[in-house]
Amino acid sequence: MITCFIRYEIDPFKREEFAIYARNWGQVIPRNGADLIGYFGPHEGSATTAYAAYNIENLAAYEVYRANLAADPLGIENYEFARKERFILKEDRIFLKNISAPHAKGQPVGGIAS
Repeated sequence: MITCFIRYEIDPFKREEFAIYARNWGQVIPRNGADLIGYFGPHEGSATTAYAAYNIENLAAYEVYRANLAADPLGIENYEFARKERFILKEDRIFLKNISAPHAKGQPVGGIAS
């Protein structure tokens, strides 16, 4: 399993448009093959930074997922909404693997004492 983290730079005067965009992906992403963790918008501090994160099996599954998004009617509409309203100024994407799992209380892993 890998996790895709997306960092957005958004127009601070169009935060509500970004929120609509995020809610739309909240419908589209799960039905097209990824496990959406969530979209996170500005609350305190920076008014221009937002994030999204979702899990996907591997990069091959990601390619299928992206093709599904491109064919999904609400996905198409959402891409067009973002293009038309121009609330996303920059978007960076990175894929990371959780290397700290399994998470549990109690015993240290690998014989390292605390």
